[in-house]
Amino acid sequence: MNAVSELAILVVAAGRGARTGGGIPKQYRSLAGQPVLARTLGALMRAAPGATVLPVIHKDDLDLYRTSATHFEGDSDSCLAGPVFGGTTRQASVRLGLEALSVQQFPPTIVLIHDAARLFVSGTLVQRAVAAAKTHGAAIPGVPLTDTIKEIDTQASVIATAPRARLRAVQTPQAFRFDLILAAHRKAASAGALDLTDDAAVAAWAGHRVHVFAGEASNMKVTTSEDLAVAEARLMGNLADVRIGQGYDVHAFGPGGHIWLGGIKIEHYQGLAGHSDADVLSHAITDALFGALADGDIGSHFPPSDPQWRGAASRIFLAAASAKVRARGGVIAHIDATLVCERPKVGPHRDAIRASIARIVEIPLDRVAIKATTSEGLGFTGREEGIASLAVATIRLPL
Repeated sequence: MNAVSELAILVVAAGRGARTGGGIPKQYRSLAGQPVLARTLGALMRAAPGATVLPVIHKDDLDLYRTSATHFEGDSDSCLAGPVFGGTTRQASVRLGLEALSVQQFPPTIVLIHDAARLFVSGTLVQRAVAAAKTHGAAIPGVPLTDTIKEIDTQASVIATAPRARLRAVQTPQAFRFDLILAAHRKAASAGALDLTDDAAVAAWAGHRVHVFAGEASNMKVTTSEDLAVAEARLMGNLADVRIGQGYDVHAFGPGGHIWLGGIKIEHYQGLAGHSDADVLSHAITDALFGALADGDIGSHFPPSDPQWRGAASRIFLAAASAKVRARGGVIAHIDATLVCERPKVGPHRDAIRASIARIVEIPLDRVAIKATTSEGLGFTGREEGIASLAVATIRLPL
């Protein structure tokens, strides 16, 4: 699927997702270090390089979306379109997304409509969906039921047993010829048929036959807090390549009235000399992350010979290193760093430094350890000529 105009994937991410708890919609909840939506977008981009991927989001979630999008680095051939604001229902959100695709210079011929909360979508399933749409015009993935289904009345008494062999649990991505599903949604909206539960129902309401192709049991949807726990366990189980990197950095004291440690400004009677802001702690952690990735060091990524980094905030370097871990599909499991200096005393600032590093690399606070020691008056640190920092980073990558 190389032509951008041939395939579009509409990702429905405008829901509120209250059943997962957590205070924010489920598509923005973190799973193994990345928001659900970022993982879903990444899976779709890998599955269909060259496709246009269009997220449909709630108008109140733009900042959450932008934060999620920073976690995602797609294929160079991929096209992640700017998000479209959805409506008050899923049906309305899909229609608005389809309308946005319709005014592109090259509208797609095939569109897949996918739930943001289905992050385990596979390339094989996407390929089956595209093939089914081309053959049938309207098609949806379904999996056989393993449990017996009973119909009950208002008193919770069984009144019928459904024929399980003829039933399917329906998933996404649902796949359509673009002109077919756009016309169906427009027709339903004009007629006031606004309570259709999915896009297959919209197509069927408009008179189209909907084909069911084989779904995948692994293509779970995150709906509840229990689903979040299951999904995180699956993700962590897939991240079996555990790596450890080390970092070391030194900066000499020089003129100034403050120093930077882990992104925190600390008043001191001297400053630290360096091409950037000389944040010795951030530099050591950055190198530890690059080391775990076997991807050079801070100097190769941000050379001091480049004038754009003169005086730069070292949080930029640290954030870039952590983004490279995420771009590899990995997570930062733990950071452990030690500062070696006589002064300033690190203890009063330890919690603020830990919180700052956790924010920069986007991991929980309890996965950042910061320690400090002196060199008992020995060496350049003992003579208060500078500060040294050592760091160890543990990351997990997919095999």
